[in-house]
Amino acid sequence: MTGLVAPFCRTCGDPLPSWRVISAALERCPRCRRAPGLVDAARSAGLYEGSLRGIVHAFKYEGRRGLAAPLARMMRTAGASVLDEADFTVPVPLHLWRRFRRGFNQSDDLARRLDVPVLHALMRVRPTPPQTGLTAAGRRRNVRDAFTLSRFLPRRARQRLEGRIVVLVDDVRTTGATLDACAAVLKAAGVREVRALTVARAAAPPRGAKPVSP
Repeated sequence: MTGLVAPFCRTCGDPLPSWRVISAALERCPRCRRAPGLVDAARSAGLYEGSLRGIVHAFKYEGRRGLAAPLARMMRTAGASVLDEADFTVPVPLHLWRRFRRGFNQSDDLARRLDVPVLHALMRVRPTPPQTGLTAAGRRRNVRDAFTLSRFLPRRARQRLEGRIVVLVDDVRTTGATLDACAAVLKAAGVREVRALTVARAAAPPRGAKPVSP
């Protein structure tokens, strides 16, 4: 499997070229300095390629849910700094119909194994086409207003979000559009800091190119 090697951008978690070029002002990659998103810190366990890509595909699309445990162990190791002092993990939700067809939410299976309390704070309120083949701008449009606070979240639980540190959990991050859309809802609900932890990081496509994603 292809892992990610430090130093990392403190915002998106992408590797930076060298410790020698890092200063207090340059702990972010050029993309995050130009257009910082709503996620405050992110990490991934590895690159979405080779054997890790095959394992994620088997877990997500072939229903091999036993793979959640070893994948979560990788996430705990790679994302120790992201999980540190976190109050809750929040799985990125599937739309009801996709959840029904798949039979499970892979993000929920992962979150339950990260040793941080799980809060199902979000719901996907409209079915979105797969992100596959969309440009970065297209991905952002695709998930705009797709998430809201869960209507099943008790009022008391909503109040518990205020001032807290929350970690979004998903399988693969490409442009971060889905994570940013979720973070917007959580921050509007009073969450102080939104972090993100994923199994894999897919390479961001060049400007104007169509990305490769799960």
